[in-house]
Amino acid sequence: MSSLPCILIPAIVGVICGILGYLIGRMAWNGTEGGRASTLKAELEACRSNTKHLSAKVEKLEEEIKSANSSAKTKTDNLVNVVPVKKASTPKPKAKPAATVKKSGDFDAAAAKAALGKRVTNNDLKAIEGVGPKIAELFKAAGINTWKDMAETPLAKSKAILKEAGDRYAIHNPGTWAKQAKMMSEGKWKELKAWQDKLDGGKK
Repeated sequence: MSSLPCILIPAIVGVICGILGYLIGRMAWNGTEGGRASTLKAELEACRSNTKHLSAKVEKLEEEIKSANSSAKTKTDNLVNVVPVKKASTPKPKAKPAATVKKSGDFDAAAAKAALGKRVTNNDLKAIEGVGPKIAELFKAAGINTWKDMAETPLAKSKAILKEAGDRYAIHNPGTWAKQAKMMSEGKWKELKAWQDKLDGGKK
């Protein structure tokens, strides 16, 4: 029995040591948690302070952006009011060239060939039935160069031109030459052809 206290003493000491260790550990844990809480609280306050500072800065920047946009819009409106916008001019359609209308009496080589059945050049006196190359030269020498000239030449003058050229030409009768020339100058080829068919070498 004397050994019992000897056994209990170490056990009691162990329990006491354990309790003391627990208490000391608890106190240390509480101290650590308290310090950590203080640190977190300080960081939270710093974050809140920074947040307030950033919010104020953001608001200031937004105000500056609004002010800049308002100023730019005012300048644009002023520019539009000062400088008139030119309307695009619609190009005028080009006027089509007027079709060439042949006047009565204009020479139409195709119509002359179709009616007479041969090629005719403008103001060719030889186209007059009864007028050959030599007679045409005689009249041109006398200043009669066109059908219109021939149409306006009096019969007496035509006879005088032929008579002056000699008996060889004086035998020709120019009685229809002025009328034929008038039809040619007026472009009346079909009427001319019909009349020439009734003539005999340019004579009625």
